[in-house]
Amino acid sequence: MARKTEASQPVRANRVTAVDRHVGARIRERRIMLGLSQQQLADLIGVTYQQAHKYERGINRLSAGRAYEIAQVLGVPVGYFFDGLDDLSGEVRELSPRQRMCLELARNFAAIADERRQEALCHLARVLAEGKD
Repeated sequence: MARKTEASQPVRANRVTAVDRHVGARIRERRIMLGLSQQQLADLIGVTYQQAHKYERGINRLSAGRAYEIAQVLGVPVGYFFDGLDDLSGEVRELSPRQRMCLELARNFAAIADERRQEALCHLARVLAEGKD
């Protein structure tokens, strides 16, 4: 049901806002960083895949309780979802292919159990970045 503002303009109660999209994008980024699928996230928070998808797209708003639950599952404070709102231009920030690759690299790096292999990979990246052969 629509309610009226002071200027007699109807305001839809279920309107998707830039904040909703931003929070959803932050959930999606963290989920990808952890290597979770949307289905896995949905299972962990006890909702359907479709509901998790709607949260990530900002289509459905999160209650405070659900935001807390998702934060716990993703291992971040609730405030993480709101980081960057000061810079919000109203557009959903989609991940570029390069950003996705960086997230995947970080996730895979963190999954390497052997510290010596992690160090070797760091050294390799440093050498490649410097352009040495």
